[in-house]
Formats: sequence, structure tokens, C-alpha cells
Amino acid sequence: MHKASQALARWRARIVWRSAGRLGVCLAGCCIAAALLLGGGAAQSQGQTGPDSDAVRRGATVFHAGGCYSCHTDSKNGGAPLAGGRALRTPFGVIYSPNITPDTETGIGGWSLEDLKRALHQGVAPDGSHYFPAFPYTSFTLMTDADVADLKAYLDSVTPVRQANQPHEMAPPFGWRVLLLPWKWLFFDEGRYQPDPDRSARWNRGAYLANALAHCGECHTPRNVLGALDRDLWFAGTEDGPEGARAPNITPDAATGIGRWSDSDLVHLLKTGFMPDFDNVQGLMAEAVDDSYSHLSDEDLGAIAAYVLALEPIEHQVERKSGGGSAYD
Repeated sequence: MHKASQALARWRARIVWRSAGRLGVCLAGCCIAAALLLGGGAAQSQGQTGPDSDAVRRGATVFHAGGCYSCHTDSKNGGAPLAGGRALRTPFGVIYSPNITPDTETGIGGWSLEDLKRALHQGVAPDGSHYFPAFPYTSFTLMTDADVADLKAYLDSVTPVRQANQPHEMAPPFGWRVLLLPWKWLFFDEGRYQPDPDRSARWNRGAYLANALAHCGECHTPRNVLGALDRDLWFAGTEDGPEGARAPNITPDAATGIGRWSDSDLVHLLKTGFMPDFDNVQGLMAEAVDDSYSHLSDEDLGAIAAYVLALEPIEHQVERKSGGGSAYD
């Protein structure tokens, strides 16, 4: 009973918080263009009535699905939206996310569409250097050219912020970018998502959202000693997810995963952060809900649920680390 009371209290608090946040967005929308960035306090989209307004609108969906706000905003330290500086702790050192506002000196304002495609599809910067796979180009490579173009339109529309990127803190040899080329030869397969003709349009949409944009496997799949994903345990959870947090098994295994969940259970979690037992997610998954999934349409969330719950079940128990965090609790 005590646990149920606590869960109910958390549920009420979360609903009040989310309602207040949405009311604030609605009031702001009466004075300015609708706020399309994640987290309720992001940069505002501009030029919505211009010739590219449809591309900006579509790009907002790509942006939200990709979780760009959380990674590229140092919210913990009050950083400006999308100005970078968020520290991502990895087994190889600390990587700081870059500024992706359209500032021409410190952001990506001088990038062409081809520059953005090359970064997302190949993991290569405009100067030819290779990105560390903490930037999930191993998933973004699946993005369609049209979605990259729409994302570019959206990012070009947000408020530019002049903030220089922070250098990574990685001990040799892990910080040597020259080693990333052989890493790619071993572990990176470039290519766009190819729909499965034997599956429904809904399943294919969910597969595209979960794998190309939301890159769920990057968090919920174990990695080897070189930081590459273990494809044999795809979506099966890991004790050492992003920032060292536990990420649970989200395959439909009844014993160790979410096999007892319905589509509506998973959609409800992605919209509100609440699980079927009324407990709520914390940490990185709470960020993903608030800054990403809750901004997607019911149709897209339903497609993600349909795909995830149709995966091959994998029995893989993810142990809780002593004193460690979790993506879910």
C-alpha cells in the first residue's frame, strides 16, 4: 500500500508538472510562433509562414524523434538550447556535445545540406575528420535524404547561439581520431533504411523511427570492449548504458523484458513516463520522454510500439549495479 501511495503521489505530481508546462507553451504560442523545441524551454522556430514552413514543421518531428535537444543542451548547467557542452561520460573519457545552432562561427550555420548528410550518414565532419561513435551516426546513417533536408531546415530556423565547442577529455589512444577509420571498417555499415516489403507500413514506420531516428538500440544494447554494439543482444538491455546508467531489456521477453506489455502500455510510457505498474521512469529515460517522445504523434508512438513488441524476444537479465543509476528507475 505504501508503494502504491508513493506511485500515486508521483503520478499526480508529474501530471501537474506536465500540465503546467503545456499551459506555458500554449500561452507563449499566443505571442510567438509555436515552440517546437524539446523540454519546454528550447529555442523557438522562426519563419513558420515562409516558403520552407512545411519543411521546418516536418523537421521538428525529425528533431524530436532524434533526441537532439537533450544531447546538445547542457540543461544541468543552464546552457542555451542546442549550444552544446553537455558532458557524456563514456568508458573512454568525457565527450562534450557540439553547438548545433545556426551560428556561423561556433555552430553549424555555415554547413551545407551535404555537410549535414555526410555527418549523419557517414560520421564525417566538414573538415574530413571522423566523429566518435558517441554521436550515433551508426543509427543516423539509416535516415532518408528527405528527413535530413527537413532537419536542416528546422535547425536553420532556431535561434543562433555563439558558444565555442568544448574539447573532449579522452586519454590516449582513445582520443586519436585516426583510429576511428579502422573502427568504422570493423563496425560501421553505412546505408539508408530499406523497408521490409513483408511487413506493414505501420511496422516499417516504427522500425525507421526506433532504429534510424530515436536510435533506441544505441542505449539498450550492450557494447564490446571497443565500444561497438553487440547485435546479438539488440535491444536486450545493458548494465553500462549512456553515462554508465542501466538500460533495461526492451525486447518482448516475458521474463526479462517487456513481453507482458501491450502496445498501449508502451505508448503510454513514451507519452507520460509511466509504466503499467504506475511507477515512473527517471534519469535519461525521463529526459527522452519529456524532450523527445512526448512531442511525437500518437500514430508515430503506436508505430514504435508495434515494432518493438514484434521484435524477437531475447532472454537477458540486466542486473542492477550497486549504487548505479538506471534509465528506468
